[in-house]
This record gives sequence, structure tokens and C-alpha cells, in this order.
Amino acid sequence: MRSTPHKSFAAAACAVAALAAVTLPSAQASAAAPAAPAACTPTQVVANGDFESGTSPWTQSSTSVITNRAGESAHGGTHFAWLNGVGSTHTDTLSQSVTIPSGCSTATLTYWLHIDTAETTTSTAYDKLTAKIGSTTLATYSNLDKNTGYVQKSVDVSGFAGQTVTLAFTGTEDSSLKTSFVLDDVALSTSGGTTPPADSTRTPAAPAYTVALTSNASGNGWTGHESATFTNASATALSEVYLRLWDNYHGTCSAMPITVSNVTGGTAGALSVGCTALKIDLPAPLPQGQSATIGFDLGITVPDGADRFGADGAFNNIGNALPVLAIRDAAGWHLDPYTNNGESFYSLAADFKVTLDHPNSLLVPATGTSVDTPGSSGRTITTATASKVRDFAWAAGPFSKISGTSPAGTAINIYSVSGISSSSAQSMLATAKSAVDTHAARFGAYPYGELDAVIDNNYWFGGMEYPGFVLDLVSTTALTHEIGHQWWYGIVGDDEYNNPWLDEAFADYSTDLALNQTGTNCWNSVSWASSSEKITNSMAYWDAHSSRYSTVVYGYGKCALHDLRRVLGDSVMAKLLKDYATSHWYGVSTTAEFKAAAQAATSTDLTSFWTQHRIDG
Repeated sequence: MRSTPHKSFAAAACAVAALAAVTLPSAQASAAAPAAPAACTPTQVVANGDFESGTSPWTQSSTSVITNRAGESAHGGTHFAWLNGVGSTHTDTLSQSVTIPSGCSTATLTYWLHIDTAETTTSTAYDKLTAKIGSTTLATYSNLDKNTGYVQKSVDVSGFAGQTVTLAFTGTEDSSLKTSFVLDDVALSTSGGTTPPADSTRTPAAPAYTVALTSNASGNGWTGHESATFTNASATALSEVYLRLWDNYHGTCSAMPITVSNVTGGTAGALSVGCTALKIDLPAPLPQGQSATIGFDLGITVPDGADRFGADGAFNNIGNALPVLAIRDAAGWHLDPYTNNGESFYSLAADFKVTLDHPNSLLVPATGTSVDTPGSSGRTITTATASKVRDFAWAAGPFSKISGTSPAGTAINIYSVSGISSSSAQSMLATAKSAVDTHAARFGAYPYGELDAVIDNNYWFGGMEYPGFVLDLVSTTALTHEIGHQWWYGIVGDDEYNNPWLDEAFADYSTDLALNQTGTNCWNSVSWASSSEKITNSMAYWDAHSSRYSTVVYGYGKCALHDLRRVLGDSVMAKLLKDYATSHWYGVSTTAEFKAAAQAATSTDLTSFWTQHRIDG
């Protein structure tokens, strides 16, 4: 993805954003054997959660948030946290930094909440309370959730084990009619142990997804069924799998855009990580080499907004909406939180067959090769088939469409929303034809059949990549970058949360080459914001330092690759990348593997190069 603020990679350093820090363990890219995880010591990590010991260590927006004043009462004891209840435009906050120990299989946040309101509406959420951990929204409540007494809320936050995060509650009121959000007895308890796999094999492997969905009239609501077949490649039996319901980030746990029900082939367990991870317990442990299938009914509700999952008026973008299997490796299950700053996605190459039943008035570009057949009266069935892709995305709307074929034979389709001129669409078609062939000549033939691009100048994020399907503004540079991701993320995969540079820096470097830009002297303008800032930092770091993300990962990352090319020589660098892509085709890249491949390509010791360019791993 290339966010709009990331369009320009000027050398001037941006100010570091003052955001709550979320610290993750460093990515385990090294080929060395992983260290044994720490044993879990059951504990309760929220201090003064009953508010009976003053205000420390809570940070409150005013001295009246933690209180015992008349008008509300405690759940237990005499003190409580009272947010809002003013009756005019007002915001209250309450936060505390907590460290959730690693090695614990269970981490549960609980709190007692009472809501009373003077609002009389039964349909409009005027006043809201949001519970967050780090940058992840756990739950949102409003005046519509009023109750006569305290209700205990419980959220699984086990996905944050091993992290130091900020637990925060934020209440907002509009200009009239007060709503009080009253909290008490806040706790975050951990227990249980985790046993890591005995090997580093990524599993469940060879996933195959079969999906049949039917849309409503406007294409912003879809219902149907999905099944996932997979094989356990690990010597350690699989007792459970996890589905990533990524787009639940865009809603709340009480109003999820992605709903899974009627699970077969396993038993649905707890939702965690802001309801973006769903545990499925298998009927019996699945031994190495054995396969299994789970199935479930699926509902998708597309929210408003020109997002990678969102509706820009009549035009719906449906990225990351299909549940996909999480990966387990030597580090355990990868259940990282969603990031809106970049990507969190980490999945193995899979086969998809997706059938989309929709009104004739909607065009439905999608990952893979699509075939349209008549459906019931006034409807079309689009069947999209994709092999060895990491994800599946589509769009639905009354797009304008133009098509062409690149000189090397790749079919290109440009889908434009209203307001995109025919000349702009033609320009993007020409860019796509050139980019796909240029990248293919450098890194290997494009394998995904057709390539669909949805063009909309309202995208706040600039552009977003999916296999065979991209979202983009009218921009030659951005579209060339997103098409570059077909190789760096799509074909050569990576853990996008823990190693974002492996796709973003490589896609930006590929874009420079395609546009005949050599990055001359770009490293001369590098200015690090701190000693902890590195090209290879994870999205946990960049979410806490978001103003530096594009500058370092995109800008410094591609400059480092230009510098590596100058060290190795143009022909050696070209061969390195093509050979590296070939050896990792449909696989997963790590920083350690790339560094080893680069070192093997030259007799020059690259140790000081990696140190100078802050490429760890």
C-alpha cells in the first residue's frame, strides 16, 4: 500500500508523532533456532483498577474522571471513573500503560460499565465510549447501550501477549443531552501456558478456499458460505486453527462487518485481537501430512468510506473481507493486530474459487480470472478462480471499464468510478501494460492471468495491492508501485506486520527501476530520528511513529537497495533479485534470507553495509 502522505519521499525528516507506544518483540527473521518462550506467570496487570487508591497510574483528561461524587455510584467500593455526563460537546479520556506477559495462552480484559443518558433516540449514537488497547479498538458503546445497572464486559486480548500497550477509554459527547459512561473494577488477567511447535514449518499449508456469496442490490452486503481445506505440514499436530477476520477492525465487536456462523469441521472458539481472529478447535489433533476442511456461513457488510474495505458512494471495495487461515510457525500463531498505517497480512499461497452472485447493474472486478454467466432474473454470476494467491479481493459497482493486453500478453482491465475521465483511464491502462511487462522482465513472468485495477481519486490511502487486483489513484508512480507488489508480497510473500520493508521497499525500488530512476545520492539525505529507528522495524514500531513510516520503510528502504546495487553492480543486483524471486516463488521471504542471498552474490563483506543502512535480521 502507498498511503497518500507517503506519495513523496523527500529527504527532510518528518516530526515523530506523539502516539502511544506499542512495543512488540523483534521479528524472528533469523535462521537461528528460536528461543524458548517465557513461562506464563498468571497475573493481573491493571493497577488500581477499582480506583480506590487515588488516580495513579491512570492518566485522566481531568481531575474529575476518577471520582466518588454524587450522581453515580461505584460497582464496588466508593470510587469509579465517570466519563462525560456534561450535556455539551466534551471528550474525556482515561488510560494506563500495561505490560501483558509473554507465554500466556489467555489474557482477558474485563470491566464493569454503566451507561445512562438523557438522549431519547433509539437509532442514533450521539455520544460514544471507545475502549482501545494500543491502536486497536476493542469495543465501542453509545447512548443506545444505556442500562439500569453495571454490566461486565469481557474481551480476549491474548493476541497482545509479550507487548507493552496503552489501555485507553475515550468518551465523547455531542452538543446536547448528556450521556454518562461509568467504569469500575477494570482488570486484565493472564493465565495458561503455550507450547510452541517443535519445528519452524509454516502451517496450515496448501490452503484451498471455496466461496459462494450473494450480494444485495447495491453490492455492499454479501451472504453465503466459505470452506477452507488445509494440510498440517508441521511435525506438531494441529489442535486448532485461526481465521483472520481482518475487516472487523472497521467495526466493533458488537457490530462486526464480518460475521462467521454455523461452523462445521470444528468448533468456534473465542474471538480475539479486536475480534479479528477467530479460534476454531478441531475435532481431534491433525497429524503431519493430514488434511482437514472447515466450513462456515459468512456475512459481509461494507461500511461507508473510500477505503480498501469501504463504499465510495455506489462503488464498493471489498479487500481482506474473506476469512483466511492464520500461520503457525516456530514463534507460535501469528495473530498480530490490524494496522491502518500499512499492512498486517501474513498468509501462505492458496487456491481460491469464488462465486459472486450480483445484480446485472454491478461490475465485479476480482482477484484471479473471472467468467460471467447469467444468474436468476436480472443477476449475473461472476466466478473468479485464482491459483497460488495470498488473498482474494473484489469490488462491486457501476464502474466504467476499458480493457487491453500488454505486449507480453497479460490482459488488463481498468475499472473507473464516476469522475475519472476517459483520458485518465486510458493513461492508467497504458501504465498498467508497461508496468506489468517491465516488472515481469526483471523478476519473472506474471502468473495471475488477468490484472484488474480500480481507479478512484478519493482513496485516502493512495493505492492498495491484492493478487491480480489493485486499488489506485490516477497516478503513474502509484500504479507502477502497486503492480510491483504483485511480485513483492504476492509472489514473494512476507510477514507484512513484522517485516514491512520486504514488500514496500522492494516495490518502491522496482518502481524506480521501471521509471528509469536510479536513486542517485538519495542515501545522502538520510537522517535518523532516533537510535531505535531502523528500516527493518515492525509495524508495531511504525504505528507508534507513524510520521516516519513512509520516510524510512519506503524512502530509506529503496535507497538502501539502490546502494546495494551500486555495491554489487547493476548486472549482479539484477540477477540477485531475479534469482531470489525464483527461489521464493509462492514462498515467504525473510530479511535473513535476503541478506544471505546478497552476501552469496559478492566477495565483498556486506556486514558494514547492513549496519550502515540499519537492516537487521
